[in-house]
Amino acid sequence: MSLQLINSQSFNMVATKSKKNAAKKNTSKPAYSKEMYLQWYELMLRIRRFEERALMMYGQQKIRGFCHVYIGQEAVAAGIESAIRREDAIVTAYRQHGTAIGRGLSTDACMAELFGKVTGAVKGKGGSMHFFSKEHRYFGGNGIVGAQIPIGTGIAFAEKYKGTDNLCVTMFGDGASRQGALHESFNMAMLWKLPVLYIVENNGYAMGTSVQRTSNVTDLSKLGLSYDMPTETVDGMNPESVHEAVSRAAEHIRAGKGPFFLEIRTYRYKGHSVSDPAKYRSKDEVNEYMDRDPVKTTESRILENGIATEEEIQAIKDKIKEEINEAVRFAEESPLPDPEMLWEDNYSEPDYPFIKD
Repeated sequence: MSLQLINSQSFNMVATKSKKNAAKKNTSKPAYSKEMYLQWYELMLRIRRFEERALMMYGQQKIRGFCHVYIGQEAVAAGIESAIRREDAIVTAYRQHGTAIGRGLSTDACMAELFGKVTGAVKGKGGSMHFFSKEHRYFGGNGIVGAQIPIGTGIAFAEKYKGTDNLCVTMFGDGASRQGALHESFNMAMLWKLPVLYIVENNGYAMGTSVQRTSNVTDLSKLGLSYDMPTETVDGMNPESVHEAVSRAAEHIRAGKGPFFLEIRTYRYKGHSVSDPAKYRSKDEVNEYMDRDPVKTTESRILENGIATEEEIQAIKDKIKEEINEAVRFAEESPLPDPEMLWEDNYSEPDYPFIKD
């Protein structure tokens, strides 16, 4: 039996089980308000349409370099944002357009950044992998695999040092869970009871190699066990499930009990990046997950339960279509950075009043 078939069978068992659970859940009474369901739906659709247009612009060579899209994983960003505060911090990896949009970065600024324009989120200097916004408590977008794990741990240390009850959501992929820095961070975070929520977005394939081929431990939630870190495994195709798990974790952390670790099982429909044909997985496997598409299933849930009308849903679709069209126009018409800007924003001059000239 081929490794591809083994991997597909493993993922399909998870998909089939979760699909049955999702179908069962859809027949139950909605657990949240109309506003919450529409918030989830609108954010997920905004991310989906942004990423689809980004792929189109890449094909037209208006976006260059690396580009990793979030299509399929939108429920993760939506569920996290509804469960935490704006004062909380988020740090993540390079598949991060959706997370940044969830934090509140405008689609104008995000698209302009992909175009390398001066109006971008980081003045056109970061590109697809390095969004950043102090205003939105969004600390990347990091291109080095796993580098954000100790960064997020450090941000959490700073919050505890300052005496706030803010937490830092530190996100990484299943591939980055093999980095040694994860274990160093887990150890320090538990020892010092830091307010950090570690989230592994397990989409199954890292850069292109399945979890089953890279580790004897395929249940990534077990990574926290040797540190006595509380852990849950979460259905990442459902914003309700993500919201509920993150809410429980945030309550634990804000109570001063230290870190929490969530393995959120999700799926990316596209390849690792725009250059990846994703031939290491079957079409049947991809279709299994598309049957549980978070945007479509949330829309169906809203309509079937009378949470909103078709006219309200169409109004959201029309608004987002216009917004993404405007984002592309904004990016195309924005200027490129001046060459002199290469020397800006590299270092900060300290302002220490106790230092005399």
